[in-house]
Amino acid sequence: SHVMSEYVRMTDTERDQIDQDAQVFMRTCADAIHQLRTEAHKGVQSAQVKEHRTAVLDFIEDYLKRVCKLYSEQRAIRVKRVLDKKRL
Repeated sequence: SHVMSEYVRMTDTERDQIDQDAQVFMRTCADAIHQLRTEAHKGVQSAQVKEHRTAVLDFIEDYLKRVCKLYSEQRAIRVKRVLDKKRL
């Protein structure tokens, strides 16, 4: 009970703000990856460098997709809990 007394719960407003910031951040990251992808091959003559840059950008894009999926799953849990509370 001592631990619970020190624990401060987040408000729905704070959660909504985090959700909004997270969505903006993920969109910004996706845009940055797209921009990097378009600029990655400018002025590069080596096929090996092009292939390496493409592989790195593919990896980063895949990582972002996994983060977005995890975020979506967490948000779905939150929405489900809110709906369950409203039903009660």
